Amino acid sequence: MVPRLIGFCCSQPPVMRRRLEVVPNASGRVLELGAGGGANLGLYDRSRVQSVVGIDPSEGLIARAEDAKKPADETFFRIERGVAEELPFRDASFDTVLATFTLCSVQDPQKALKEAARVLKPGGRLLFLEHGLSPDEDTRRWQHRIEPVWKHIAGGCHLTRPVTASIVNAGFIVPERHGRYMEKSPRFAGWVEWGEAFANKG
Repeated sequence: MVPRLIGFCCSQPPVMRRRLEVVPNASGRVLELGAGGGANLGLYDRSRVQSVVGIDPSEGLIARAEDAKKPADETFFRIERGVAEELPFRDASFDTVLATFTLCSVQDPQKALKEAARVLKPGGRLLFLEHGLSPDEDTRRWQHRIEPVWKHIAGGCHLTRPVTASIVNAGFIVPERHGRYMEKSPRFAGWVEWGEAFANKG
């Protein structure tokens, strides 16, 4: 039930509209964190992307991603079981790392982000679209109240993790910060931040 619930929630029209603002910016060899479900598969600009490797810990979500594949995707996209905190890839392997609605549910966001920085080539980019801690005090209070129950019904999803601040704390440079509430979403789960970040490898 949890993979179905996650797949349903993460593919609603407001969420897909936000994905469309981020995913087509990927280029080169791409690593997609939390790729189970395959929600981003049809959004890549294939004139810019060489290939996509996805990683996800959920067998149920991996199965959904495999079901979403079309014949043309066989050489373009593959998905492996694993966790973002321990990526099974060599240093400097990817031009782009993509994280969409993933950092809310990893066990250790800072470790996952440091792993993302490790596998990025010099000059590579982390593209992110994540929901998390609201900038508004009233909404933050509700997020803290709801989160203990929410985590149990939403596959370990956290409501109170800061997004862009966590990425900066992991050593990335974020030139521009973007955030808004998604339309037709409850405010406690609707605050999203997105953008691109560059690993500081100097």
